[in-house]
Amino acid sequence: MWLFRKKQTLAESGFFRGFVDWHSHILPGVDDGVETLEEALQILAAYEQFGVKDVWLTPHIMEDIPNTTARLRERFAELQAAYPGNITLHLAAENMLDNLFEERLAKNDLLPMGDNGDHLLIETSYFNPPMGLQNILMRIKTKGYYPILAHPERYVYMEEAEYHRLKAMGVKFQLNLPSLAKMYTADAGKKAGWLLKNGLYDFVGSDLHRLTIWEEKVFSKQIPENTLRMLRDIPATHSPE
Repeated sequence: MWLFRKKQTLAESGFFRGFVDWHSHILPGVDDGVETLEEALQILAAYEQFGVKDVWLTPHIMEDIPNTTARLRERFAELQAAYPGNITLHLAAENMLDNLFEERLAKNDLLPMGDNGDHLLIETSYFNPPMGLQNILMRIKTKGYYPILAHPERYVYMEEAEYHRLKAMGVKFQLNLPSLAKMYTADAGKKAGWLLKNGLYDFVGSDLHRLTIWEEKVFSKQIPENTLRMLRDIPATHSPE
């Protein structure tokens, strides 16, 4: 996909000045992401140097990682108290569409995102959709939330027709930047390129779990200007100045 002749790294491009990271695992000690408060502060300091403006902390909530709303809010308060910088931190969650999610949705025990608190970041298994996926999405909408599908390019079972069907239902899509850097699989990179070129993404996130991996495979990745333009055209990429 990256065939444009003039290239620069994402870090050099200035793309991260004013950037809003809509998906990260920087909240420490709650899932498979950042483990310590010190590591979280180190990442946020690096983000400041690049000019990142807002970060949504979206820890996993799933049957295998049954985080409670109370616990995540407590950990978030600890990070806010320890962080001296100027990045605006927000708490939400990445919700696996499993039985635990169904229970939490019924109780309205959720951590939504967005300016109005009416969006939910969701995910499924990479290999198989949950039974009745479209019905689950409709129940989310009935509760007054807009579903944001995290990293749609990574789902092996999804093809072009499925993406268009979900968009027609009002599902929004969140791109993982590492997908463009081919950090996952060649298929995920190819799908990310197609989704980006067709204007199907609404949000961009890092899905950052470890800073060292990101520095090596994302910040330093060369990117052509046409891809950069398409990224900047995604509506919620940057905060208003």
